[in-house]
Amino acid sequence: MAQQTFEFLLLAMSALAVVVFVALYYVRAGYGMFHTPKWGLSLNNKVGWVLMEAPVFFVMLYLWWNSGVRFNAVPLIFFLLFELHYFQRAFIFPFLMKGKSRMPLTIMLMGVVFNLLNGLMQGEWLFYLAPDGLYTDEWLSTSSFWTGIILFFIGMWINLHSDSVIRHLRKPGDTRHYLPQKGMYRYVTSGNYFGELLEWVGFAVLTCSPAAWVFVLWTFANLAPRANSIRNRYREEFGAQAVGNRKRMIPFIY
Repeated sequence: MAQQTFEFLLLAMSALAVVVFVALYYVRAGYGMFHTPKWGLSLNNKVGWVLMEAPVFFVMLYLWWNSGVRFNAVPLIFFLLFELHYFQRAFIFPFLMKGKSRMPLTIMLMGVVFNLLNGLMQGEWLFYLAPDGLYTDEWLSTSSFWTGIILFFIGMWINLHSDSVIRHLRKPGDTRHYLPQKGMYRYVTSGNYFGELLEWVGFAVLTCSPAAWVFVLWTFANLAPRANSIRNRYREEFGAQAVGNRKRMIPFIY
């Protein structure tokens, strides 16, 4: 990809993220607890998650394997961290999910398109367009690298732990809703979203990649409105007193 094309893609994706951020405050994405028939055709939630998340795993794999830096230490670490997240998200997380929720085909397809574009953005910069000599072995000793690594794994742990809390709210056969209260849920009503956001902030810090920062913007634009809807839903269902002063997604801030 030419540098000019890449820069246009970053600008276009950034502008679209702003549009999505505003739109999602008015239109709830109809998956999970907000699924409704009005979204049209739907498919099994597990299948939907695999089909939606797997493409970015394979796009990144393709771009890394066909690059000239695939066995250089720093790009290899970036690649492995990115793939670690999406291997879990595409091939482990869906099969841990409980219940019989469904995912609208429309949302799944929109997710596929975004993931393809995001994989292209991340891989093009890390393996093809980054300035020569940027990601040398010296990068491993920078404060940016180690700060990012720490944030990435803290975010991943929060995300995985929060998902586990959600999965274990119900006993087999129970269909009632519960207010999660363990771990990060003591501070926010969408602890899993905070973990994912922190994870990608860490990735952006450790790579210093403009594409990674656009991904951070997209992560916030996609998750913040949904976190707001989830908090409102909890307040309606369990009462404002039960939710208390917990924030939506970012502890003590939002």
